[in-house]
Amino acid sequence: SCYASQLCNCSSMGLDFIPPGLTAKMTVLNLAHNRIKRIQSQDLQQAVNLRALLLQSNKISSIAEDSFQSLAKLELLDLSSNSLAHLSPLWFGRLFSLQHLHLQGNSYRDLGQSSPFSSLRNLSSLHLGNPWFSVIRQGNFEGIELLHKLWIDGSNLSQYEQGSLKSIKEINHMIINIRDSNIFSEIVRDLLHSVTWLEVRRIAFSIAAEMQVLRVISSSFVKKISLRKTLLTDATIPEIASILEDMPKLVELELVDCRLLGTGQWKMQIQAKQSQTLRVFTIKKLSIEEFYLFTDLQALEGLLSLFKRVTVQNTKVFLVPCRISQNLRSLEYLDLSANLLGDLSLKHSACQGGWPSLQTLNLSQNSLSDLEMTSRSLSHLGKLIVLDISQNNFGEIPDVCEWPENLKYLNLSSTQIPKVTTCIPPTLEVLDVSANNLKEFELQLPFLKELYLTGNQLKTLPGAAPIPNLVALSVRRNKLNGFSKEAFESFRRMELLDASDNNFICSCEFLSFIHHEAGIAQVLVGWPDKYVCDSPLAVRGGQVGTVHLSLMECHRSLVVSLICVLVFLVILLLVAIGYKYHMVWYLQMTWAWLQAKRKPKRAPPKDVCYDAFVSYSENDSDWVENTMVRELEQACPPFRLCLHKRDFVPGKWIVDNIIDSIEKSHKTLFVLSEHFVQSEWCKYELDFSHFRLFDENNDAAILVLLEPIQSNVIPKRFCKLRKIMNTKTYLEWPAGEEQQQMFWFNLKIALRS
Repeated sequence: SCYASQLCNCSSMGLDFIPPGLTAKMTVLNLAHNRIKRIQSQDLQQAVNLRALLLQSNKISSIAEDSFQSLAKLELLDLSSNSLAHLSPLWFGRLFSLQHLHLQGNSYRDLGQSSPFSSLRNLSSLHLGNPWFSVIRQGNFEGIELLHKLWIDGSNLSQYEQGSLKSIKEINHMIINIRDSNIFSEIVRDLLHSVTWLEVRRIAFSIAAEMQVLRVISSSFVKKISLRKTLLTDATIPEIASILEDMPKLVELELVDCRLLGTGQWKMQIQAKQSQTLRVFTIKKLSIEEFYLFTDLQALEGLLSLFKRVTVQNTKVFLVPCRISQNLRSLEYLDLSANLLGDLSLKHSACQGGWPSLQTLNLSQNSLSDLEMTSRSLSHLGKLIVLDISQNNFGEIPDVCEWPENLKYLNLSSTQIPKVTTCIPPTLEVLDVSANNLKEFELQLPFLKELYLTGNQLKTLPGAAPIPNLVALSVRRNKLNGFSKEAFESFRRMELLDASDNNFICSCEFLSFIHHEAGIAQVLVGWPDKYVCDSPLAVRGGQVGTVHLSLMECHRSLVVSLICVLVFLVILLLVAIGYKYHMVWYLQMTWAWLQAKRKPKRAPPKDVCYDAFVSYSENDSDWVENTMVRELEQACPPFRLCLHKRDFVPGKWIVDNIIDSIEKSHKTLFVLSEHFVQSEWCKYELDFSHFRLFDENNDAAILVLLEPIQSNVIPKRFCKLRKIMNTKTYLEWPAGEEQQQMFWFNLKIALRS
């Protein structure tokens, strides 16, 4: 399966050696999770265009010195989790393009007497260390001047020669896993002016005496410090605060998955000089064993007045003391999601004078149950614009509530609301009441621009007159069965209506109206598999404006005579035969193929304006539009993707749209799932791409398997899909984040090929 592909995935195949026959066409070779023990000189000699080589989680203990000599274009080399007892500079001597090198999880105790990385001038990220790694010497990092990320796993590091890391002039993100505070202090001394973001993992700050060796960090130019899986105590918190307040450029402090032994009764009062630069403070999943004995943090009040962004997530916070809130005078963003705040404790936390500059507040996933009390507790926050109180349990809501006067965004999704009332503030511009039990929506919201009603029980569209400025409306996954002309006429200013995944019964009159008269820029309607419609044309998950209906199709009289009954029976018989043997598909595809054959084989280079045309089912649109499109179109350099929702020409026959889009794209990217193989339009796109694949003898198709597909669910008419899957390597979307990074890397390589 690798011979004709640039991407070769041979992971988890039980291989004992690198397979022979690698060619210059390959750009990615994945040999992870096998039993390979050695790499020999000739193993990779022919793979001269390789850009990613994944060899992690094998048993490699021996690498010939010239094994990687032919890989001058290699950008990623992963040798982590193997059995390498030493590192040789000769391995990396010809890897001039290498950007990412992963060497963690082996058995080497040091990096040698000199630098194994001196020839890696383009290196961007370096991962080092293992449980046996104990020595770092001067000169080990010679040749490296700039790194985006340096990760050192030095849990048992016992010797560090001063100046070893000083040769690196700039490190954007330094991750260090270390237990010895003296070694940590020596390393930090060498990084005072080179590191922007310092992340410390698994270190214990348990007694105040240990903190003295760390005082050197107070003169560091670090802008962000992250403590992850770190032990803190009542004795060390004041010392840490004292060190941080002296740091001249520190902007952000982050504690993630840390553990605090104590109750907040600091042994020494923090007389804060107050850091003049610290503005962002984040705590996520902080474990406090004696949680219910914790004090009100009065000693920290003086540190808070300049904070602009504070996040305390998943930390069992049930109360913010009023004095703390009042001291957060500059706070603009506060995230207290996934905690234990209740109605009464919120009233005390948001006391008068508290959070005077707050603009964004996130209280999602707490224990709030009274919307009237919640709104009243926050009503004095005159600058509050954005409020997220989703995933609480409000239930029935009253008719009258008191809200902040400038509130414009309100998220009430997943709050068990059975009915919306005039409690909702009329000043809103964005309202999200998705995933509730709403059966109707009738509110006067004159300034509302965006309304999200996904996942409710609506059977009709909300009235447009009470919300005259609405621009975007999402009513996905409701129980809508149709729209009235009046509804569409009143929504003429709207730019987007997403009504997919409903129970529509289509009619020719309805389709004609929204196509010719409604005037909405984009209407997304997902038709069900079973529908009642006088017309043979319908749309699933596409733009309704692509439907063309004739008067004959829309006005067909009933025929009750015997002749018509007989004709009906004959037609029914023919339809049954055609359905069984897919005759309609073959006729449609033959005609479309003849049209495509009359066009030029390949569009002129000036007409190829997309990197890839994306073929996917509407049921997978959330992953495609919110995950894949964001990853690829925000890459550097960005990819230009063609999506049917965004880039098809309105009013043009949908088949012509598909053919033109494929011809104007370098590649065709198929997002395969069980929904895909049930989609008729996806089959059109697959067939047209298959014609191009064989007519031009190229590698235009890229397959992405979003979920496992059982062979018995692939319809027989998808014979070309079966053939392509048997002859081309495809990419599988993994569950783990580390595998997802490699998935994106492989996909970008395929799109650039």
